[in-house]
Amino acid sequence: MRIYGFKALRPCDEHVEEVACVPYDTVNREEAVALAEGRPRSFLHVVRPEIALPPETDVHSAAVYAKAAEALAGYKTDGTLVQDAEPGLFLYRQRMGDHVQRGVVACCDAEDYRRNLIVKHEKTRADKEDDRTRHVLALRANTGPVFLTYRDDAAIDALVRRVENQAPLYDLVAADGVAHTVWRIRDAAAVTSAFGAVPAFYIADGHHRAAAAVRAASELAAANPSHRGDEEYNRFLAVLFPATQLKILSYNRCVHDLNGLSESDFLALVGKVFAVREDVKPIVLAKGGEAGMYLGGRWYRLTWAAPEGGNPVDQLDVSVLQQRLLAPVLGIEDPRTSERITFVGGIRGTGALEQMVNSGQGAVAFSMAPVTVEQMMRIADAGREMPPKSTWFEPKLRSGLLIHPFDV
Repeated sequence: MRIYGFKALRPCDEHVEEVACVPYDTVNREEAVALAEGRPRSFLHVVRPEIALPPETDVHSAAVYAKAAEALAGYKTDGTLVQDAEPGLFLYRQRMGDHVQRGVVACCDAEDYRRNLIVKHEKTRADKEDDRTRHVLALRANTGPVFLTYRDDAAIDALVRRVENQAPLYDLVAADGVAHTVWRIRDAAAVTSAFGAVPAFYIADGHHRAAAAVRAASELAAANPSHRGDEEYNRFLAVLFPATQLKILSYNRCVHDLNGLSESDFLALVGKVFAVREDVKPIVLAKGGEAGMYLGGRWYRLTWAAPEGGNPVDQLDVSVLQQRLLAPVLGIEDPRTSERITFVGGIRGTGALEQMVNSGQGAVAFSMAPVTVEQMMRIADAGREMPPKSTWFEPKLRSGLLIHPFDV
């Protein structure tokens, strides 16, 4: 695989803790407003620029993208962000409790994405892809990295370990307790060369960011009569993690109604497709082949025989639940577009599921086991797609630590 160093735009030491923020797509507008309150240098003003505009503002209006560009330009002018004079690679380590993951921050090639050397496992939504493309073009920069993974490579691991012995550029602990540490990689040539032995990258998180970056590259290439293919806009920002270091949490489901059924009738229908056993405590699952269900103030454990056939998508618990219960019984035919279902990241715990059902926001909730990284890569290798909202990666990357700017 090809990776490239870049002239990073990044926070000055004095302001790094205020600049660094959560990814744009992990909070709604109200949450973003609250997080940015009293923090005028928060990078949320760049990735969620609508927070500085009236609440009724259309988030896809030209004013929103102009506001993002204005905020980024302001941070460069006032010294909040400074740009490196030379291109470089970086190491980004995250520590969440006992879990540690180490990724190389670099730019990847848009052509490798087009050639499917950067492998996808998820469909993108047109509206979200359009939004991120407009954001990239308005800023002439990638402001959030794509989260990529690869099958472990001992040579890369050894190089990364050496970097950790050096003094970091940044070392901060976010409000959620996750530690984020960034180093400049001194021997960038050795790391670049080592990645040449990696056969493929897999998108773990950030399908819309990747698709948008490549679309923006295509648009800029088409508008450039002198396009060569090596311009900076042909590259996009990514963090590359070895697969065994990644942590996937469950992605749970809450359905808003029972499709006209009473709780007793619904439970009877569930019993026709799954083995059902009532449980006295919330069900948190570590491995597949079963699911938890919260209904009427009670937890139930659902189990089933392994699906037949070799389709790796059909083997997923979320597929079993969708095909056997959500679609035929609850009428959730397309979970990607249905407004009757809410997806709840596993980081929120089973308590969030109980709260939604107990408060009347939902009628029934399902606790799922996490998908494994190997399952994700196997599905991608087969050229298939994961069902929507199958994976929830933690910890999340902070935005604003490293930005990839480019010129036409």
